[in-house]
Amino acid sequence: MFNLCGRFSLWLLLALTPLYAQQSFKDFKKVQVESFKSYKDERDSAFEKYLKGEWKAFSEQEPTPLYEEPKPLEITPAAPQAQNPVGPKIYLQIKEDANNSVVAEVKPQIIKQKALSFDFFGTKMAFDVSESLKKSNFYPQNQSGITNFFTTAASSEYETLISDIQTTAQEMELNDWGLYLLVTKISQMATSNPDNANLLSWFLLNKLGYAVKIGIANGHTVLMHYAQKTIYATPRYSFANKNYYVVANYAKGSAGRVFSYEQEYPNATKELDLSLEKLPNFVLKRQQKLLQFSLQGKSYSIPFAYNKNLIDFMATYPQADYETFFNTPLEKSTLSDLSIAFKEHISGKKASEAINFMLHFVQNAFVYQQDNEQFSREKVMFAQETLYYDKSDCEDRAVLFSSLIKEFFGINVVGVKYKDHMATALYIPLEGDSVSVKSKRFVVADPTYVNATLGMSMPKYRAIKPVEYIVVKQD
Repeated sequence: MFNLCGRFSLWLLLALTPLYAQQSFKDFKKVQVESFKSYKDERDSAFEKYLKGEWKAFSEQEPTPLYEEPKPLEITPAAPQAQNPVGPKIYLQIKEDANNSVVAEVKPQIIKQKALSFDFFGTKMAFDVSESLKKSNFYPQNQSGITNFFTTAASSEYETLISDIQTTAQEMELNDWGLYLLVTKISQMATSNPDNANLLSWFLLNKLGYAVKIGIANGHTVLMHYAQKTIYATPRYSFANKNYYVVANYAKGSAGRVFSYEQEYPNATKELDLSLEKLPNFVLKRQQKLLQFSLQGKSYSIPFAYNKNLIDFMATYPQADYETFFNTPLEKSTLSDLSIAFKEHISGKKASEAINFMLHFVQNAFVYQQDNEQFSREKVMFAQETLYYDKSDCEDRAVLFSSLIKEFFGINVVGVKYKDHMATALYIPLEGDSVSVKSKRFVVADPTYVNATLGMSMPKYRAIKPVEYIVVKQD
């Protein structure tokens, strides 16, 4: 009797399995039909039809290198030379930091009673993702699955989530990269499926007005962001002569051939702008550092504080254009500390002597090392990062030095880029090596050429025309 019952149960299970599968598929189709009937945004019906149209293959474009030739492994120091101080006396002003003790927090109503909670560079975050939005699924794993995901998401309760993201981004003063990281984190917390996470980010960013596309490569989703400026070491695709980048693959190699569509989501035209002219408002995780160097037999110490949460944020950055790095400010608390330290050594000195002191500080306070040796990839650092790390190479020092010159002296400065090197040049009336920028004479200052003073180029570059000048904007 037991064997008979067991066999009957097994037969019944086998018989009903196809019925369960059919019912599951019917439930899935029912969700799609109900979704189609309840679009909340008039753009979605037409876009859903477009997604069902013909997709085609897009080949990855050749990446743009940061430098045409490898940077030198070592820099031979210059022979020390005396330079007669010229110019008016400098009296450095202390950079006051009015918010030195303020800790940024997201307002309580944003993090109260939410389903998803996580840490975002020191700030406790929480958001609700509706159950209807969570039903969006990449099924089947092809073009139809993309359409099915969009159909469900577009009819879900997504408006509150979009509003909360916008509010949080505004309160934290996030730039486009910060917003991208926030949306990515929410999507990854909402689903453990990487393809669904990419699709959710695609849907949310389109609704936030960004020009992003989704594609399929090797059976998985690929998220692509439109950017006008070059993002280096990042897979790139061309859609109607516009560059779209797979920023998730920065410094990780090729994404391969992608199957996708050309038309943008209606009114979603914003590019991914990596400029960081205003720092994000992160919770303060204060840490201290002491930079030491020697000059003409005398030792100097430069102490300063920084926000480690900001350093962690900067570490996520892809390789943006040089203007982004040269025009990102230092933290106000760091500037305040540096101004106190430099005032002791600079105030009362003539202009050229004061600037040379700053130049020698950048030349000697850090160990020279190529990015490929330090990070196993090319990485231009923000000025704040260069202060944080013990090692740096030419463009990192050029970024830091130009920031210090702008903040403490108010002098016009440019980055001077060669095929394998980066220096700076200042708009000052001094003799020495110089470059012409928009018919103006800028005196070379090389923060990597140890012992060099204002007007001294490395011998290799004196007869070489730079390939690019990076203008540092004045406030």
